[in-house]
Amino acid sequence: MTVRLADAEATEAFGASLAPLIQPGDVIALEGTLGAGKTTLARGILRGLGHRGDVASPTFPIVVSYDPPGVRLPAWHVDLYRIEDPAELDELGLDDALADGALLIEWPERLQFVWPQTLRLTLAADGGARALTAQVPPAWGTRWPPR
Repeated sequence: MTVRLADAEATEAFGASLAPLIQPGDVIALEGTLGAGKTTLARGILRGLGHRGDVASPTFPIVVSYDPPGVRLPAWHVDLYRIEDPAELDELGLDDALADGALLIEWPERLQFVWPQTLRLTLAADGGARALTAQVPPAWGTRWPPR
């Protein structure tokens, strides 16, 4: 499934429409080149979960967690761009977030594996717009597409 998003506002709005569907244990992989809109999409998801502050790319801290009451459920925004050694992934404790929350992962191709419940969203430039392609796992079956 591919969705055309006219601009950054539409990308953020799509993320916000996805937020009510997210459940504990969900993983959303955000793929695309630099500037494709991964952080914009994550910002929309986090705002849809209730976050009202800034959402910056976690490139340098690698993981930024958002916790209730500021959001509906705990969410970790993860940017794996700077990960060079797979051993560094173990130190992040990503599985810990899945017990009661969700993961939003930019640059998931740095992972050595993907959880079976991972919703993979790929963003690509499409003129001034973006094309979002979704690979929807069975765990998302009745929740997809967002309305």
